[in-house]
Amino acid sequence: MRVVNGDQMREADRRTIQEIGVPSAVLMENAGRRVVSAMEAAFDRLDEARVAVLAGRGNNGGDGFVIARVLWQDGIDVQVFIVGTAADIRGDARLNLDILARLGLDVIEVQTAQDWERYGGEVLRRDLIVDALFGTGLTAPLAGLAETIALDLNASAVPVVAVDLPSGLSADDPEPIGPVIEAVLTVTFGAPKLSLMLPPGEDVAGSVVVADIGIPPSVIDGLPGPRIEGVLAEDVRPLVAARPPDAHKGHFGHALIVAGSRGRTGAAHLGAVAALRSGAGLVTVATPASCLPIVASMGAEYMTAALEELPDGTVSRAAAAAVIGGEHDVVAAGPGLGTGADQAALVLALLEQSTAPLVLDADALTVASAHPAALRGTPDRPVVITPHPGEMARLAGLSVADVQRQRLTVARTFAVGHGLHVILKGYRTLIATPEGVVYINPTGNPGMATGGSGDVLTGMVAGWLAQGLDVTAACLLAVYLHGAAGDLAASDLGEAAMTAGDIVSHLGAATLELASGGAGARRAS
Repeated sequence: MRVVNGDQMREADRRTIQEIGVPSAVLMENAGRRVVSAMEAAFDRLDEARVAVLAGRGNNGGDGFVIARVLWQDGIDVQVFIVGTAADIRGDARLNLDILARLGLDVIEVQTAQDWERYGGEVLRRDLIVDALFGTGLTAPLAGLAETIALDLNASAVPVVAVDLPSGLSADDPEPIGPVIEAVLTVTFGAPKLSLMLPPGEDVAGSVVVADIGIPPSVIDGLPGPRIEGVLAEDVRPLVAARPPDAHKGHFGHALIVAGSRGRTGAAHLGAVAALRSGAGLVTVATPASCLPIVASMGAEYMTAALEELPDGTVSRAAAAAVIGGEHDVVAAGPGLGTGADQAALVLALLEQSTAPLVLDADALTVASAHPAALRGTPDRPVVITPHPGEMARLAGLSVADVQRQRLTVARTFAVGHGLHVILKGYRTLIATPEGVVYINPTGNPGMATGGSGDVLTGMVAGWLAQGLDVTAACLLAVYLHGAAGDLAASDLGEAAMTAGDIVSHLGAATLELASGGAGARRAS
């Protein structure tokens, strides 16, 4: 599902109107009617509600006039308030305003703060307010009368339905540029806007409905500029293929997990079990020799390999030969590994010499951050990194706050600059490709903020890569199912009680639900 910014949406409108030949008035009519349909689905007793439509002077206001007309024709008590002067309204918006006049539907102008003092109470006594003040064209913060209205609406308990975007929110940035009218429902047109997909913008949008108003999908897909995609269940469902009747374990690949150290053996176990639960045919855990009995005792289904170690129970650089050049379809390294000079040498040896795809996480990323030039993927030897914000900050030479403010830009820039895939973990985990495409994942919950959750994801990416999925597909599927399993675990256990092992134990159910289009898949899409 393509996610667009303001310029891209305006270009989609232009192409639809000028090149496809759909009249702009038809798009406005469709937009208004889709908002009413979404309101009917969201509010049980809409037919009994008293609705106020706050309309601006542009096309967003025109959408509001269509909404008011459709509601009025359905017998709903609706009152229209223009914030501005009606004489300034032009084009399709004027056409629909004139229709309201011919139907006998009163329109009240609110031009000044004094007008708002007079009519604001009437607006706030309504049961539902439609925000049709500003759309995707807003580039400056709300000020003056518009700011006053926004603050008053937010202080009230009246639910607001936003048309295309909550007024005050830019289409280009999830960070609000000023005061924003807070909505319980946002009906956006043609494609979701970036600011509706990521916090904090999405926090003021309420439930988001993407409405088809007649812009062809080919127009949206062909838009120039940054390519951002929202991941839907239907996007990743085809990646979970049925297994042939004559399948054997050799068909599903061999993943090597290089992980663990004394006192941190659980990370190796979680990664290995997650790879198996993701369908890898064979999994081997390569871990320091003194850790091997502990790791082996945790799981009967994976194999183990002893690595040369240092006296402190961390892997020695001499172990590099044992993990490079083996018959493995993918190598995942980092969880619980350690960050000393020997572990750094092992990670650098993998980056320089391994011919198998690499998945790097945790300690492998910490040591790699000191050698950024070595952290590079190629089409023949892809690399996937799975940093949390702190690790991403070290890799990019930024503060954690900077990473969190610019998550999408940071992930894309690093992925393109290093020719690798970045899975930037956190709320709305991002997957950035070497080509500059960024995917926004919808699944997951705060209960997954627990030790070992990232180790599970590392094993999942390795497990799907081992089965021959291309790198982007493996990342998308692993991240989606990781979050979906976490959602199922939270539903069963509550967020506070969840552990990383609970995510692993729900992977099977999450995969089944995705493949069958069941409840979990519906929730996430």
